[in-house]
Amino acid sequence: MNTHYQTQKGMTLVEVLVALGISVVVMVAVSTFEVNIFRYKDSISGSFDTVQNVQVILKTMAKELRSASIASDGSFAIAKAATSTITFFNDSNTDGKKERIRYTFASSTVYRAVAIPVGSPLSYAGATESTSTLLRSVANGTSTDMFQYFDSSYDGSQSSLAQPVTPTTIRLINISVILTSGTPTLPSLKTYTTKVMFRNLKDNL
Repeated sequence: MNTHYQTQKGMTLVEVLVALGISVVVMVAVSTFEVNIFRYKDSISGSFDTVQNVQVILKTMAKELRSASIASDGSFAIAKAATSTITFFNDSNTDGKKERIRYTFASSTVYRAVAIPVGSPLSYAGATESTSTLLRSVANGTSTDMFQYFDSSYDGSQSSLAQPVTPTTIRLINISVILTSGTPTLPSLKTYTTKVMFRNLKDNL
């Protein structure tokens, strides 16, 4: 008489644990991949936004500087010219009054301050200055001046004028902005530059 043994079908506890472990590893790998993809996407998007913003802002700065002109009180078109700030006059809102506009770099931020002359005759002494933020995460250090100035002899090769600069000698300005972009874990630095000729001050340029 032959005895037949029936083989039991199913998974042992060890097999269940192994399968569960593999599933967990796969889920963790997939989740990590998705997180990295989203981080990369945010980094690319953030970098694109930064490029767009700084290009628009530099274009606006260049436009205002290019059309700087004699102030409403008769002062020269450029009031102050330093490595991290420049003050000039421009009728940016076309109301017939020349606003005093100041661009300043301080504490990794670029600011724009505007003062409209008051009184009769017009004066900037009692004018209220309004300040707005143009750029953040600016990384210009002591090795890279944000503003560099050149006189009428500049032909593309000379060094910038030494500080302190006499405003009446300025005919061209170079703006350099170094921005920190990317992510906190993968930061990157990129430099944006533009040169601006003062249209109302040019002589032999």
